[in-house]
Amino acid sequence: MTRFIFITGGVVSSLGKGLASAALGASLQARGFTVRLRKLDPYINVDPGTMSPYQHGECYVTEDGAETDLDLGHYERFTGVSSRRSDNVTTGRIYSNVIARERRGDYLGGTVQVIPHITDAIKEFVMSDATEDFVLVEIGGTVGDIESLPFLEAIRQMGNDLGDGRALFMHLTLVPYISSAGELKTKPTQHSVKELQSVGIQPDILLCRCDREIPINERRKIARFCNVREAAVIPAYDVDNIYQVPISYHQYGLDNEVLYHFGLQAQEPDLQPWEDICNTIRNPEGEVTIGIVGKYIQLPDAYKSLTEALTHGGIANKVRVKLEWIASDELEKEGNVNEILSKLDAIMVPGGFGERGTEGKIAAARYARENKVPYFGICFGMQMAVLEAARNLAGLKDASSSEFGPTKTPLVGLMTEWAKDGGSVERRSDDDDLGGTMRLGNYECKLVDGTRAREIYGSETVLERHRHRYEVNVNFMGQLEEKGLKFSGLSPDGRLPEIVEYPDHPWFIGVQFHPELRSRPLDPHPLFVSYIKAAKERSRLV
Repeated sequence: MTRFIFITGGVVSSLGKGLASAALGASLQARGFTVRLRKLDPYINVDPGTMSPYQHGECYVTEDGAETDLDLGHYERFTGVSSRRSDNVTTGRIYSNVIARERRGDYLGGTVQVIPHITDAIKEFVMSDATEDFVLVEIGGTVGDIESLPFLEAIRQMGNDLGDGRALFMHLTLVPYISSAGELKTKPTQHSVKELQSVGIQPDILLCRCDREIPINERRKIARFCNVREAAVIPAYDVDNIYQVPISYHQYGLDNEVLYHFGLQAQEPDLQPWEDICNTIRNPEGEVTIGIVGKYIQLPDAYKSLTEALTHGGIANKVRVKLEWIASDELEKEGNVNEILSKLDAIMVPGGFGERGTEGKIAAARYARENKVPYFGICFGMQMAVLEAARNLAGLKDASSSEFGPTKTPLVGLMTEWAKDGGSVERRSDDDDLGGTMRLGNYECKLVDGTRAREIYGSETVLERHRHRYEVNVNFMGQLEEKGLKFSGLSPDGRLPEIVEYPDHPWFIGVQFHPELRSRPLDPHPLFVSYIKAAKERSRLV
């Protein structure tokens, strides 16, 4: 019997509902239960795929090719359960589906309304293919936002439909400290719960974010005014790293309260793996400095999975990873390349779209190649490394990407634009829609024997997640390999370059996919482990 836990938030945004959901999922797993996590997003975009990273942080891609909210990355990292397309939905997608049904006549000419049609569609999404012991459903936004009302109404109805034996409402709120008064204030929590009650939802558990201990009297006060058990007022204190959160929540009884609500008995959780991770983070054997040369550095959430994967690589190597955020267009200014990059232990160029800052990324790849600095190029970062090799090693001075406009030497482009010898344009067959469309989700990559990539992975083929439209033109592979750039990973048909490397470099790898999406604290991605190891070795040399 699947049980549903609905997680809402109040007072302010960015309290960490996604992290709280993921940590609770990890705690329930540690007690022997199976879990799945889902996210309901109230914005009208169909998905975050077309949204600027400045608006909503990174766009997380699932194995089955869905562009989703970044919280699904938290879910996967903490639970190890691969998310699916059916684990994230937005207001835009719900309304699109309902309108499509209306156009087909599925409602038999009836008036289509928010209740019951929109709310039924939301409930249908929440309940679909739910076979796990627990499904944790996070509702985006803050209670009181007008756009989240249909989702709140839908889960209210589900609470009635399922009953206490199968539904639990957990509300994440804020207990701020007012320094001028020297007091913690419970009133914001009281008002937030009152707002939730006004739409018919009585929370069963309150998770109270705070930066200091909540005295027992204040917790008792919250319980009385908010109509919950005193034991169900759970402090959610700030911690020194996010992997401490499952441990902290267990210490304050969150998972016990969940089991109490459902009348369940279970084994004590084995949280030792999380303890080991936290001990490694707090007691590193050293530190490495990684320079991330990107376009969206003003909002670190734009690279959330990447920064976590670097942390995972650091944990595996018992070192602290210090990040230096470098605006790629800063490297286009004279004299900046050596001054900025010379103090780094390794350089990373992550994914991105558009022409702005590309010359700075190419300069970073050249500096790493010439100065033997470990370099990791991901997606766009691989393409920039290939362009650098084409221009400065193979003599193709006009080498560029058709993403930036017409070019005489389209080293990177849509597959429908690739030119054969003789100048004719290579086109895919009419029934093959890969050319000119975005590659999303898992694709297979075959690794070349004797390469660093093959050694790191320890297997002949790998599955990695993609999110890009432009490809490196395989027709230039021969010219580039003659100059030392090895194509060490290709698609099974040999038409799409997936990995490049320099065999004579301490560590220089570019990948067309996004390996950071597969990295977990308990199972770090091998590329990140190897990359941080190379940075660690360099830090001891310079």
